[in-house]
Amino acid sequence: MRIALEPVSSRTTIQEGVYQQLRNALMAGNFDPGQTLTIASLAETFGTSNMPVREALRRLAAENALEVAPNGSARVPIVTLARLDDLCRARIAVEGLAAELGIPRLTATDIETLQRIATEQHAIGRSSNVYELMERNQQFHFTIYRASGSDVLLQLIETLWLRFGPYMRMLSASVEPLMRSGEIDPAGPHVPIIEALKAGDFARARDGVVADIRRTHEILRDYCPATEDEPRAKGPASIQRR
Repeated sequence: MRIALEPVSSRTTIQEGVYQQLRNALMAGNFDPGQTLTIASLAETFGTSNMPVREALRRLAAENALEVAPNGSARVPIVTLARLDDLCRARIAVEGLAAELGIPRLTATDIETLQRIATEQHAIGRSSNVYELMERNQQFHFTIYRASGSDVLLQLIETLWLRFGPYMRMLSASVEPLMRSGEIDPAGPHVPIIEALKAGDFARARDGVVADIRRTHEILRDYCPATEDEPRAKGPASIQRR
């Protein structure tokens, strides 16, 4: 695992702590598609007994983020083209609405936050830390979505991103070598979104958010197998270069 999972010691928060750390790790794409997560290894990592880990895996399985085997171990879902297409259609619908509602409500401070995140993404690109880049990407999008003021939409988006985690893992693997070679802009499509916001063009900014999701979808389609039994495709996709 690349994520820094930390021991959880407080008795009042132990179950929630294990669940939240695993949830964040899955959402950020820190586990490979098809990777098995055993209760024993996770309990050792967290410094806990098996029970809170078992409960966390159960909750994550209920959110369709994991598949739990009869022996209690869990597997990160396998990626397929059909699942990718389905998830991206849902993301465009739900996140597009959240962006439409949230963008007009963004404050000057929010826009400054988005600008800072994009600047940090450029700096991270020079260090080739793709996982930190993905974290900033999530911060960028959720700054916009939280401004919508809709708890329902936020919950739906979090669930979609949780199920999208294995695809983010694939994306990070494809982007990392291009970051190292300087072939892509680490801030990607975030810059035109910020420019539209500064110009007060809310429709263009919303379209930029949707275009970001579509672009990710197009990249990943070149890597996804059609079914679980097929090997992963190899070809690089049309990633936006400098």
